[in-house]
Amino acid sequence: MKIEVWSDFVCPFCYIGKRRLEEAIAQFPGKDQVEVEFKSFELDPNAQTYSGTGINEALAKKYGMSIEEAKRANEGIGSQAAEVGLTFNFDEMKPTNTFDAHRLAKFAATVGKEKEMTEKLLASYFTESKLISDHDVLVEIAQTAGIEKEETLAVLNDSTKYANDVRIDEALAQQMGVTGVPFFVINKKYSISGAQPTETFRRALQQVWEEEGNAPKLQDLSGGNTAAACTDDNCEIPGK
Repeated sequence: MKIEVWSDFVCPFCYIGKRRLEEAIAQFPGKDQVEVEFKSFELDPNAQTYSGTGINEALAKKYGMSIEEAKRANEGIGSQAAEVGLTFNFDEMKPTNTFDAHRLAKFAATVGKEKEMTEKLLASYFTESKLISDHDVLVEIAQTAGIEKEETLAVLNDSTKYANDVRIDEALAQQMGVTGVPFFVINKKYSISGAQPTETFRRALQQVWEEEGNAPKLQDLSGGNTAAACTDDNCEIPGK
């Protein structure tokens, strides 16, 4: 079973949804057969790098609310995060552009470090209040995920590296009509929108497992007729 997850590193519900999905997988009998792949999605592709404006102020400006109203809204999100063991430090968060972070995550996937990098980037932004558009910070994050400094710099210093991979993910999301994240696609057939409760994810995993089984099954339409075919050993012609 393959689960593709579209998310952004500055999306609070993406981190909460990720953790709830992980909880569901941990409870799932077929957990060893589940593969999770993360896909890029920028909530604001035109976002500027951190300007000194905090997340509460940015939220208030965006939605035309007071700072206090923004703080209360974020406190509610923080409470949901705490329910899954996460700590969100809204007062110190540094809203910024995430394109380079997504490029780096794509590179991490090529060296088997996608899971570690995704978790480190989310934790760095939401809990540790790091500026995840800053290249020095990204180098530090990559090193904690097990990636060498020189490899990271080679990616970050060339803005074309893995840029197309990010854009392909975003184009796929657009084709599917995805307008918000997190967005989960299971076996390219089933979708789940938003940071649903852990139980919703668990039920979805069970339903897909029961409907599709733990391995693909093909219906043979050959009609029982033997035809010429090749194996690793040889090619045989029926009747010869």
